[in-house]
Amino acid sequence: MPDTKPRILLLSAYDAASHRRWREQLTHLLPEFHWHSLTLPPRFFQWRIRGNALSWLNEPCLQERWDLVVATSMVDLATLRGLNPQLAGTPCVLYMHENQFAFPISQQQQDRVEPQMVNLYSAVAADRVAFNSAWNRDSFLNGAQALLNKLPDAVPGGIIERIQQKSDVIPVPIEDRLFTDEPRVINRACPHILWNHRWEYDKGPDRLLNFLERLEQSRQSYKLSVVGEGFRNHPKAFGEIQTKFAHRLEHWGFLASRSEYDALLRQADVVLSTALHDFQGLSMLEAMASGCVPLAPDRLAYREYVPASCRYPGHEQDVDAEADAAFDCFQTILAMPSASPSPEAWKASVLAQGYRTLVNELIEAGRRT
Repeated sequence: MPDTKPRILLLSAYDAASHRRWREQLTHLLPEFHWHSLTLPPRFFQWRIRGNALSWLNEPCLQERWDLVVATSMVDLATLRGLNPQLAGTPCVLYMHENQFAFPISQQQQDRVEPQMVNLYSAVAADRVAFNSAWNRDSFLNGAQALLNKLPDAVPGGIIERIQQKSDVIPVPIEDRLFTDEPRVINRACPHILWNHRWEYDKGPDRLLNFLERLEQSRQSYKLSVVGEGFRNHPKAFGEIQTKFAHRLEHWGFLASRSEYDALLRQADVVLSTALHDFQGLSMLEAMASGCVPLAPDRLAYREYVPASCRYPGHEQDVDAEADAAFDCFQTILAMPSASPSPEAWKASVLAQGYRTLVNELIEAGRRT
């Protein structure tokens, strides 16, 4: 019997771990559709973001009939539709895991406009644009407007307004299994602090170091776990943390076992972020779902789900002032009578309907044309 499910082509041009996780979640949450994924490995960033449409030039599946195309933010959607005219009339939604206007530039990188233009062209070419957080959406729109303001001439009006009108915010879901119904009792005498982010400069390891030094000065007893995806070259602050705070460490480095990581989320008391950039904050949301109390700077997407009482004032230009602010907020958290609320709105079973509605609207619109 032929498969009569609507056919969706899912394109992930830089299939990093978080992108792959979202892609697999989406196909699991919406089994009423026939999904086919086309992916490229997460390496050679500059080539990947500009060359993905060319890399897929001879892909047979691009010549097939699809009811919908779902493309991630690294996909050069405008070029892809231009090189494959049969997709020009197929509804397309662009899912923005991140945007190149707010993406951090390291000292080794140059601030290149080309990745930003790919994002902008893709957003213009898409029928709908979905962002994983309101902060991601707003920073994209503001960054794109700033770029357009710099261009010398022949810039059409209304571009940002057009993108804004077709934009939605639908976060990457947190698996239901991570949510706990049991209230967590914080070990106030010796709290277990978890820092669970990528080991890169934009996650603020130098700020973590300063906070820990401030914590040591207070003579507050605590345990520390520093885990996350590491790379061959990572900021030297991690080496200093491992050496200076070895007596506090419970876990150090990447946990390859998902079950071990989930167990750590249930054991920790406070999940800490020192990030300068975080488009949604999956690691924070996962830990909060598992019962951890968040401690995060008052910036980025954290304002969308971290209670104000758990956000410390950000001082991006003064790491010492930020360490003091984080310490003061940490003391407030330890004195709080109860844990912070669970991020129920980010639960997969809750968000599934938002994704389903978006997909069905686009498919129906395509059938009417």
